[in-house]
Amino acid sequence: MKAIVYAEYGGPEVLRLEDVEEPHAGSGQIRLRVAAAGVNPVDYKIRNGWMPDMAPASFPAILGMEAAGVVDEVGEGVSGVAVGDEVMAPTVTGSYAEYALAEDFALKPAGLGWETAAALPVALETADRVLGTLEVTAGETLLVHGAAGVVGAFAVQLAVARGVTVIGTASPRNHDYLRSLGAIPVTYGDGLADRVRALAPQGVDAVFDVAGQDALDVSIELRGGTDRIVTVTDLRAFELGIVFSGSSRRFGAQLAGYAQLVADHRLKVRVAANFPLADAGQAHELSATGHPGGKVVLVA
Repeated sequence: MKAIVYAEYGGPEVLRLEDVEEPHAGSGQIRLRVAAAGVNPVDYKIRNGWMPDMAPASFPAILGMEAAGVVDEVGEGVSGVAVGDEVMAPTVTGSYAEYALAEDFALKPAGLGWETAAALPVALETADRVLGTLEVTAGETLLVHGAAGVVGAFAVQLAVARGVTVIGTASPRNHDYLRSLGAIPVTYGDGLADRVRALAPQGVDAVFDVAGQDALDVSIELRGGTDRIVTVTDLRAFELGIVFSGSSRRFGAQLAGYAQLVADHRLKVRVAANFPLADAGQAHELSATGHPGGKVVLVA
């Protein structure tokens, strides 16, 4: 099969389209022929070698954590799916490939496009998991750093649906988008703490950092400590005593429900750009800007 392979850490130029051996579904697994694969910011960080302890690479390696496609093999012990079904899934083999394996999945709702479906597994699981860790409830105020990104936007919408007041950091060009999701937008950068205090004089009850950079310092200042702050991007969390949420869990049932909300236009997601598999390097360049304007996807 064709796959995007890298044999050393480095820039996007290390990504090569090559012929590699196909994976096959083992016990508890399905194999899908990939129609679209999600590109996540963690992918270029792994490629650069910035996360060797948390995500070590065994070269040659294939990147990618999620995909949408058609099931063509079903392993022993798997139920609820058959060959020919359309699914979306976090993958256990690299998804930048013609075929990928998954152990957790959801059937793709009719009418949901491949690119949109590939944008859902990782971002929705992350947003749902972190909101659960923070235990935000109706009447509370949540600050989301990087609220206009895919994970941040899902976090905004899921929190607003719980009756939470959400303040979301973003560049001014994304403020109207955040308002459409139900958030109160605020511009990031110098003076952020003062701007947040003006919007929430009673304080913020919890913070979800999807942006990284200096977000944790501002968060600690606003919270008066490290309690109820969770990041999924900033490894300084381990030094600061802040929760870094990086593990996933089986999420197929919840993913199916959320995906139907997306298909019904009751939950929004933006797909910023799609690239052919061979142009994965260009997809990484866009993702690494930090401002792709939505999900970046590779298509078969």
